[in-house]
Amino acid sequence: MSVELKLYNTLTREKAEFRPIDPNNVRMYVCGPTVYDYAHIGNARPVIVFDVLYRLLRHLCGADHVTYARNITDVDDKINARALRDHPGLPLNEAIRLVTGKTETQFHEDVKALGCLEPNVEPRATDNIPQMIEIIERLVAKGHAYVAGGEVLFDTKSMSDYGQLSKRPLDEQQAGARIAVDAHKKNPGDFVLWKLSSHNEPGWESPWGRGRPGWHIECSAMSGRYLGEVFDIHGGGLDLIFPHHENEIAQSRCAHGTQVMANVWMHNGFVQVEGRKMSKSEGNFVTIHDLLHTDKFGGRQWPGEVLRLAMLMTHYREPIDFSVKRLEEAERLIAKWPIPDAFQGEPDPAILGALSDDLNTVAAVQELHGLAQAAKADPARLPAFAASAALLGVVPKKTEIDEAVGSAVDALVEMRLEMLKAKNFAEADKIRDDLSSKGIQLKDGKDPATGERVTTWEVRR
Repeated sequence: MSVELKLYNTLTREKAEFRPIDPNNVRMYVCGPTVYDYAHIGNARPVIVFDVLYRLLRHLCGADHVTYARNITDVDDKINARALRDHPGLPLNEAIRLVTGKTETQFHEDVKALGCLEPNVEPRATDNIPQMIEIIERLVAKGHAYVAGGEVLFDTKSMSDYGQLSKRPLDEQQAGARIAVDAHKKNPGDFVLWKLSSHNEPGWESPWGRGRPGWHIECSAMSGRYLGEVFDIHGGGLDLIFPHHENEIAQSRCAHGTQVMANVWMHNGFVQVEGRKMSKSEGNFVTIHDLLHTDKFGGRQWPGEVLRLAMLMTHYREPIDFSVKRLEEAERLIAKWPIPDAFQGEPDPAILGALSDDLNTVAAVQELHGLAQAAKADPARLPAFAASAALLGVVPKKTEIDEAVGSAVDALVEMRLEMLKAKNFAEADKIRDDLSSKGIQLKDGKDPATGERVTTWEVRR
C-alpha cells in the first residue's frame, strides 16, 4: 500500500499499522442484518462505516484485491416460526426465503440509497447449515463441545484464553445466544451451538437430531467458508463484542486450531436518537426506510447522501446522537458543495491521510468541505474534490423534481412577479417564503436586454 493505513484493533486495544495477510487478497467480514424486519438507523451505521473502509482498501490495494463479505442472517427462531406457520408444505429453506424476501430486498434498496457498494460476497445463513454442522462436529471431536439437554454447547473452560476480545473474566460472563439455555450447562458461560427442535418446531437434520443452529456459529461458518480460517478484518457494532464476536472467536479458533480468527477487530459506537436510546416504547424507533420515504422523522424525507454524511460527521468509534439537527447540519454542508460531472481525478492527499488514520471521517469531511469551496473558486480543483467525495461515498446529487410540481412552481413565480409589479410586496414575500419552506430557492436578477426583473428557481439540496 502506498499510504500507511492505521486501524484501531479492539483485540489489542491499540491503533497500529494494518498489514494484510495477503496484499493480493485483503479479506474483511462484517456482521450483516437479521432480515426479520426493516433495518433501523442503528443498523445503518456499520454498513456505512465499513463501506468507507471497503472503498479505502479498494483505493489503496486495488479493487480486484479486496474481498468484502457481509452476511444475511435468515436463521432465527422468529423467522423459522413464521416460515413454518405461513408455508407449512414447503422445504424450510424455501419457506424462509419467502418470509425474508421482502425485508432483504428492502435492506438492499435502503443501503444502496445510502451510497453503499455491494459486498463481494453476501452469504445467507440458510445456505451454510452443512458448514455449521461441520464446525460443530470438529468442536465435539476435539473436546470443546458437548451434548446435554437436547443441545450441543461450547465448553468455555476448554479454551484457556477465552474472553480476550471483551476482556471479561470467565466467571463474570453469562450465556449468550438467541436461543434460551437451561441449567444443564457445565459452566455458566457455555453457549449453544445446536438446539434440537420439537416435532412442531422447524429444523434441519444433523448428527444430533433435527434442530437449528445457535446464533454465533453462523458467522464462524460463513467467514471460514468465504474468507478462510484466518482473515484480515472483522467488523460490526460495539454491542456485538460480547457475546457474539467473543464466541465466534472461540468456535473458529478451537475448530481450526488457529491463534486468531481475524487479525483486526473493529467496532463502531452506539447510535442514540434525539439523545435517547432507540426503542419502540420510547417512540423514537426509526428505520432507514422511514427516513428515506416518509415524514416520520423531522416531518420530511431525507436524501440518502445527507443521512450518510450525518453518520460520517462523528468518528466511527464514538457514540452518535442521530437527530434532526444533525441531519439539517449535514444538509446545509452538502448544499454548499459543487456537483461533479466526472470522477477521473485522484483523492486529495489530506483526505486520504485522514481516512488512513483509523477512518477519521470527521477530519476527512472537514478537508472535503474546504476542497469543495476551493473547487468552486478554481475548477481545476474539481477532479480532486469529486474523487475525494467518491472515496467517502457522499457525492452531492442534482435534485430531480416532478414535472407537475415544476409547472406549479413556475406559476407561483410568475404570480410573484405580477405582485412585485403591482407593488404588493407583502403577498410577493409570502409566495417566496412559502416556496422556501418547501425547499425551493428563488433567485432574482435582471434581463440584460430589457432590464426587467427575472426570477429563476432551484431545489435547495
